[in-house]
Amino acid sequence: NSRFEAPDGALPPLLVLSHGGPTGMADDAFKPEIQFWTSRGFAVADINYRGSTGFGRAYRQLLDGQWGIADVEDCVAAANYLAGQKRVDSKRMAIRGGSAGGYTTLCALTFHDVFRAGAVRYGIGDLMALARDTHKFEARYLDRLVAPLPDGEKVYAARSPLNFTERLNCPVIFFQGLDDKVVPPNQAEEMVAALRDKGLPVAYIPFEGEGHGFRKAENIKRMFEAELYFYAKVFGFEPPDDIVPVEIDNL
Repeated sequence: NSRFEAPDGALPPLLVLSHGGPTGMADDAFKPEIQFWTSRGFAVADINYRGSTGFGRAYRQLLDGQWGIADVEDCVAAANYLAGQKRVDSKRMAIRGGSAGGYTTLCALTFHDVFRAGAVRYGIGDLMALARDTHKFEARYLDRLVAPLPDGEKVYAARSPLNFTERLNCPVIFFQGLDDKVVPPNQAEEMVAALRDKGLPVAYIPFEGEGHGFRKAENIKRMFEAELYFYAKVFGFEPPDDIVPVEIDNL
């Protein structure tokens, strides 16, 4: 960002964005979300991982049966590439995502040791619970993305971060709408409880009256500021004075 000047010799922290869908896409349109982070000194990588739409059917179908693997590998590869090119600080790399992107985020944090923090908005930690609890319109979506049920139950279990929290070793902040019918609050609540019991730094910010995706301006503002505060505490820089502090357990 042209308005931000880092100290001499300092590399920026990296924030990898994992879009939702999961067959959504990252485009090059103006995004206030990205400007928020770059204007505060973060480098941002917005990833069109395998399965993203906009690149032809064959590319989109690369995610069939590979959700939680292909998307995660691509986000990890992007971070490793930028760190290897000395363009970002490898010790201050984080990943964030909402909904399906929140699942990718949790998988990246659980099954890989690249990122030092993560932010999850209405994300998924338990695929079997999602298949059971989500709304009717998407109830069979996972048959293509993961595996048909009931034959694929072992695959669902193997790709659910909630079942492998012993492998997750970095701070995470969770945001959740309490009226969410697509990804119910129990997904966030169970992950938060597991990480809190493990002793990891974890923060949880639920929003009353919000569903799948936040709509109220004050909640959106709170989400971004809380996430910035969280990174400040985790990565060791001073947060702005006007941000309401976030309660971070085990920090």
